[in-house]
Amino acid sequence: MTRLTLLFLFISMALSSFAQTPEEEPLGINLEGYEYPYNTEFFTLQSQNQTLDMAYMHEEAEEPNGKTVLLFHGKNFNGAYWGQTMKRLLSEGFDVLVPDQVGFGKSSKPDYYHYTFQQLAKNTKTLMDSLGVNRTVVLGHSMGGMLATRFALMYPDNTSKLVLENPIGLEDWKRKVPYQGVETWYEGELGKTYKGVKEYMSASYYDNNWKAAYDEWLYLRTAFFNSPNYDRYAWNQALTTDMVMTQPVLYEFPELEMPVVLIIGQRDRTALGSNLVPDSVAATMGNYTELGKKTAEAIPHATLVELDSIGHLPHIENFDQFIRILLDNIQ
Repeated sequence: MTRLTLLFLFISMALSSFAQTPEEEPLGINLEGYEYPYNTEFFTLQSQNQTLDMAYMHEEAEEPNGKTVLLFHGKNFNGAYWGQTMKRLLSEGFDVLVPDQVGFGKSSKPDYYHYTFQQLAKNTKTLMDSLGVNRTVVLGHSMGGMLATRFALMYPDNTSKLVLENPIGLEDWKRKVPYQGVETWYEGELGKTYKGVKEYMSASYYDNNWKAAYDEWLYLRTAFFNSPNYDRYAWNQALTTDMVMTQPVLYEFPELEMPVVLIIGQRDRTALGSNLVPDSVAATMGNYTELGKKTAEAIPHATLVELDSIGHLPHIENFDQFIRILLDNIQ
């Protein structure tokens, strides 16, 4: 193989690793140029000796029922994927608050930040205080479920009900996965590709049954791979992965004082680090059929709703079923 051929192959591989879908333009790491489903505002936050912007959507119902729902996004997502849920909640009279956490979506991606679920919960409470929002139904999906749990533990008087939609962290992965360190997670983020993320989402979230409706959420996770600031985004992702792996909340489930609703897609097998352990160990991870039941038993006032043939994203995969269950449990 000639040097010219090797050079061509190297360039082709490098370009393909950052490729977007042909019809879509790359975005900046703060999703500049992408419009959220509702008006996006920014809250200036003083945190850890720096000034940060926290993006959020806050909508009030035309015919309010006196209740507010606070929605926490997952790690591979941002507030935009709550758009359909927001629309329905507003039509039912709920005010809705949807923040992008620091490091995600349209919010700041700091060069340095000590990520903890406590810090993110405090940031959100500070945002709520600035808006005059006192008491909410708290809904968290995936990593947002871990954050929602921490928020409810820290601010029980401000949490009327806690809803966890396929939350991660129902098992303590650090007891099975050898510690990797932030640098390792960072290298993994830098190596991600559009094709690889799609394959992961398809297998982990949708049982390899990809639909065009899922393209939007894939785009919002990969469209900034070409950004000159992608390394900063990747660093923040690495820090939050380390947060998820080292800060479990499941041991405090018995301390939750408010009613808790667990909405668990039974096909879900999401488990961070399962690719880093032997197959025999990986097979014991991410069994949400068992984890949902175990979690419901640990929480004093829990209602478990099991969704057959649904994976990690009930509100995306089967919105009608999800919203019916949600409304039945919070109205």
